[in-house]
Order: sequence, then C-alpha cells, then structure tokens
Amino acid sequence: MIKLWGRNTSSNVMKVIWLLEELGLPYTRVDVGGAFGGTATPDYRAMQPLGLVPAIEDGDFTLFESNTILRYICNAHAPSTPLYPTEPKARARVEAWMDFQQTAINRPMSTVFLGLVRTPPEKRDTAAIAAAAKDAAGLWAILDGRLARHAYAAGDSLTLADMALGIYVHRWFVMDVPGRPEAPNLRAWYQRLLARPAFAKHLAVPPS
Repeated sequence: MIKLWGRNTSSNVMKVIWLLEELGLPYTRVDVGGAFGGTATPDYRAMQPLGLVPAIEDGDFTLFESNTILRYICNAHAPSTPLYPTEPKARARVEAWMDFQQTAINRPMSTVFLGLVRTPPEKRDTAAIAAAAKDAAGLWAILDGRLARHAYAAGDSLTLADMALGIYVHRWFVMDVPGRPEAPNLRAWYQRLLARPAFAKHLAVPPS
C-alpha cells in the first residue's frame, strides 16, 4: 500500500490525493509539513531531501516531487490508465502541461496565494500581489485559448495535466484576485473538474 506523507492543505499533496482517489488505489496518509512539522527529521529527509511535501513510500521505494509521483503511480499501478496515455505524442502533451504548471503557473500563483491567504491584510504587499495576478492572468489566458478547442488541458479527456493544474485554477476562482479577467473556457473547465467527486472533496476546499 502506498503511504503518502504530507498535510492535505498542500497543493502538491492534493494532486497526489486526487490521483489516488481517481484510480481507487488504497493508501494511507501521514500529516507532515506546515504546522505538523516532521519534515526536518533524518528519516523524512532520506525520502524528501528538500524537506518539503509530499513524499511517498511504496514498499521499499520512496519518491519525492509531486508531478513525478503522479507519473510513477500511473506507471507502477495503473499502466493502462488514460490519465497518462502511453502513445508518445499524447503523453508528451500531458507532460508539457504538467511542466507548464511547474515552470509557469506555480510562481505567480504562489505569490497571489501567499499574499491573499497566508498574509494578514495589514501586511500584504498589494503591488506584488497585483503584479503576480496580472502575470497569472496572462498564463491562464494561454490555457483558456486551448480550452476553447479541447475539454481538458491535454485533450478531450481528463489526464495528469488537469491534476497538476487543478488546485491552482480552483484557487484562482475562489480567491479575491485583483483584476481577474473573464476566462469563459477556463471557468467551464473548472466546472468540469468540480464534477469529479475526488476533486470536489479534496481540492475544492477553502484555501488555507
């Protein structure tokens, strides 16, 4: 059975929970990180050398980095799942949008999230939040354009790409983001994600 290490309020833990639930795989989860602590111990650092979350144990195998964990779970436990297609071009499209989450969306969305959710109003850097929101809006517009032609990020069915991006689009729409533009295709995609029971239960929660 897979053991997932990480608090369920972490965006990177949430995406792994979503996949495990979507596949119906048995797992256990251990609260570490944030207020729970536990990420600086030698045993945890042996699994996750950066001291972040998540990490997983699968028998005697351990792994860190959330998007790599998603790929591993599919390869090891559900190799025929359409969530991570085996055809090279289809798989590459999935991985490109997973990388888009890590290399593009993550930075401005983290600034907006930390500024609006984790920082008291009187201490917020409103200029930095507004600048990050503008950057994020431009990136979401790229995906909005793609979603005008496809139901999901990597094509016409749910994949790991949606799981990597899903928590961020949820936060984008539920946070009080300054100057957030209309993005009808993005919002329609978000509504499709909300129809997935695992997303609705584990990711569509108040940001904290």
